[in-house]
Amino acid sequence: MTKIIMHGCNGKMGQVISQICREDETVEIVAGVDVFDQGKNEYPVFSSLKECNIDADALIDFSTAGAVDEVISYCMEKALPVVLCTTGLSESQLLKVEECSKKAAVLRSANMSLGINTLFGLLEQAVRALAPAGFDVEIVEKHHNQKLDAPSGTALALADAMNRVMDNSYDYKFDRSRERAKRDAKEMGISAVRGGSIVGEHEIIFAGRDEVIEIKHTAYSRAIFGKGAVEAAKFLKGKAPGAYDMREVVVHE
Repeated sequence: MTKIIMHGCNGKMGQVISQICREDETVEIVAGVDVFDQGKNEYPVFSSLKECNIDADALIDFSTAGAVDEVISYCMEKALPVVLCTTGLSESQLLKVEECSKKAAVLRSANMSLGINTLFGLLEQAVRALAPAGFDVEIVEKHHNQKLDAPSGTALALADAMNRVMDNSYDYKFDRSRERAKRDAKEMGISAVRGGSIVGEHEIIFAGRDEVIEIKHTAYSRAIFGKGAVEAAKFLKGKAPGAYDMREVVVHE
């Protein structure tokens, strides 16, 4: 049984994870942390981590960037493994995360989906085989109309993974509307679509001469990110201090 502290338990993702854990006999949320508590959880909820005195195997954080400093300090002090799902961290916070990994197991990912993190390996294989054969690479990502950043962090992470395989030889092209020129062979186009309630879709296109290969991942609900976070917490239980990533969780699965 993996015992979890859920930081941000009353947010949308906190409640998704709470439901996932209710249905999984191998994991239990033993405490939650949230500024607001309507008494809707079966586990005790604390207004801050400083008040939480319950032992656990791991902490999952789905909160806000402003609340992450307390999470890092708490996990360093307790040597408690942590799954950091909150995005938009500052450079100084990222340095603190690095420091935390010297005292506790830390897993931080741009996307917690098990499917997306399986996709990384597939794309690395594909670009290694297809790019030298002259295939152009394009990424099209789609998200809901409330998403603030474009392109998505996941799209950039997918691009970076492929670019590393090719010795960072690609130049990213985010907007072709301001120039009239043929596509450069070393371009990687990244396009963002925003509309409706699209949870998330990432399509990678390998376009060659007379043939096209498309690899696509579609998220139909936010539950996939919660499921990935829970599996990551199970993976971190008992792990030595260090920095881990979701691709290790996928291999472990």
